[in-house]
Amino acid sequence: MIASLSLILLCQLAGEVIVRGLALPMPGPVVGLLFLLLLLLARDRFVVLARGPLGDGGVESACRGLLANLSLLFVPAGVGVVQKLDLIAAHGIAIIAVLAVSVVVTLLVTVATFLLASRLLTRGPSEP
Repeated sequence: MIASLSLILLCQLAGEVIVRGLALPMPGPVVGLLFLLLLLLARDRFVVLARGPLGDGGVESACRGLLANLSLLFVPAGVGVVQKLDLIAAHGIAIIAVLAVSVVVTLLVTVATFLLASRLLTRGPSEP
């Protein structure tokens, strides 16, 4: 379990190092997650990699343990919100307006993307 968690954190660290080193405009944990995905895909293809933390479902069980306790990761965010209640009270209307507008924009973009994708998928290969 410790080795599997270490592998997950090592992938995240590698992602952070690459993103910061190359000044990429994306989060380091996303790159680290891609590394972990590539490792897991390689493990399934090459038997020699199915040892240690990658073998016997070690990474999968570590991830299940993290997901089972995922709610604990929201505690620091909740504490931060409680500490800044004065700012929320002062700018509450603006925060609510921004949240409402962002939800509407997200829904509209999602609908537009779905409509575009469905049109592209229903169009036959012989049609221009």
